[in-house]
Amino acid sequence: MQTDSDQPSLEIDVEQVKAMIDSDESLVLLDCREQVEYDLVHLDNSLLIPMSEIQNRLAELASLQESPLVVYCHLGGRSLQVTHWLRQQGYANVVSMAGGIDAWSQQIDSTLPRY
Repeated sequence: MQTDSDQPSLEIDVEQVKAMIDSDESLVLLDCREQVEYDLVHLDNSLLIPMSEIQNRLAELASLQESPLVVYCHLGGRSLQVTHWLRQQGYANVVSMAGGIDAWSQQIDSTLPRY
């Protein structure tokens, strides 16, 4: 029987995500916010699948099931829910970016607008 401590962490901080990007580690940035939020600000090369649509659009992620997925939203709440749900669907290599794009704009790239 697995315990919670056997599971990889559900969250990763923005500094770790930045380090992964900078080292050219292959990862997929999955933005789970709504289109209007994505249009305001998003991370380069991210894939937009809103939390409200993910159940109906899961097939779009099928080819990425083994890939490292980093899910992000505005503050980290929705991405944590999506991460948990994706793990239940068999996506073991998925984490939520703690603090979301708001933390990214404060700690990594202050040129990104906050909302």
